[in-house]
Amino acid sequence: MKEKHNEINRRSFLKTMGAAGLTPAFAGATNVFASADASAGPDTAEKTQKSKFPQVPRRKLGKTGIDVPCLSFGTFQVNVDNQILLRKTLQYGVDYWDTAYNYAGGNAELGIGKYLSRNPDVRKKLFLVTKASGVKGKLTPKAAVETVEERLATSLERMNTNYIDLYYGIHQCPDPARLTDELKQWAKDAKKRKLIRFFGVTTHENMAQVLAAASRLDWIDVIMLIYNFRLMQDKELNTAIEACHKAGIGLIAMKTQGRSQKIETEEDKKLAEHFLQRGFTEAQAKIKLVLEDKRFSSACVGMQNVAYLDSNVAAVLDKTKLTQADRQVLTEYARATCSGYCAGCANICNSALPDTPYVGDVMRYLMYYNSYGDRDMARELFAQIPAKVRNKLLSIDYSLAEARCPQHLPIAKLVAEAVSKLA
Repeated sequence: MKEKHNEINRRSFLKTMGAAGLTPAFAGATNVFASADASAGPDTAEKTQKSKFPQVPRRKLGKTGIDVPCLSFGTFQVNVDNQILLRKTLQYGVDYWDTAYNYAGGNAELGIGKYLSRNPDVRKKLFLVTKASGVKGKLTPKAAVETVEERLATSLERMNTNYIDLYYGIHQCPDPARLTDELKQWAKDAKKRKLIRFFGVTTHENMAQVLAAASRLDWIDVIMLIYNFRLMQDKELNTAIEACHKAGIGLIAMKTQGRSQKIETEEDKKLAEHFLQRGFTEAQAKIKLVLEDKRFSSACVGMQNVAYLDSNVAAVLDKTKLTQADRQVLTEYARATCSGYCAGCANICNSALPDTPYVGDVMRYLMYYNSYGDRDMARELFAQIPAKVRNKLLSIDYSLAEARCPQHLPIAKLVAEAVSKLA
């Protein structure tokens, strides 16, 4: 009877915590928290904190040898005033903070800097990560490295720190050609100057090619890539992931949800109902699925408020494994809804549209607008596309790109939607 009661508590907790945007009710959380308390650590003041806030599990980050939480905090929507959320992440042991030079127009880094200026002792407990976003691929290798150096200097100043634990010197790397010898030397030098501890890249497009190239290099410590239930069936991507894993490169998964969590279609309802019957939300199931792939050290998730944080922490604390039936439901959902998801294979679009190498970007900015609700940022990014390209987006024939698209996306329709919303 007790076992049945605990199961009800677990399901109640996960359902409640999974309702993002609602204030979480901790009354039903006893079973999940109690299971984590068993390994709470030494009997110090820290143990008292851990008994109240169980710590998320940790994993090795590739060849760095560093232990990081399997749930990392994406600060995409953090601003200078959102200090409570930063403190809350640390209570759960989510001490891997991921930000970028351009997140929230620089306010994400400033928000972290404000927190660290008030809590300087926290810095040594953090694994702080940022990115040299906005470095254009058309720059010469020398100019690109100079820009990376400038970005790093600004990030250090904003965040009131004299070093970054992991620095992504290329943000959204779409082409292995950007992994230059000049960048390799810069990374080596930045480590020697103790400005960064580890060096990595992130990739949103042509990920298989970027990962395959990186796996053959000895100076890439970590790669962050899009990985979710939709992309798990991509054989080329999985081969590249395996190559990086064998090379000791730490792997961080981002965009684990694979699209909006809104329930709009019958397929959405079916998916949500299946996992609620299992005791957790579809969003929690998607995170659990990614983390069941032990090649990944952490899932980096954007969490704009405490309710989202609580829900995601609940997902990683819960020890229930997904069944084959659960995986099949997600696979079937991915197939049924693939025409609404851009998989980031921009090389295919670019080969079909050589004069318009921005279609992948347009798809991503539309996703930011529709799925993430980051409307201002989506418009700002869209405005950075050269005007001569933006002005002709509606007059281009996308039929060849649509014919080649593995996801069978209605590219012309989506581009038109992007122009109407972002222009």
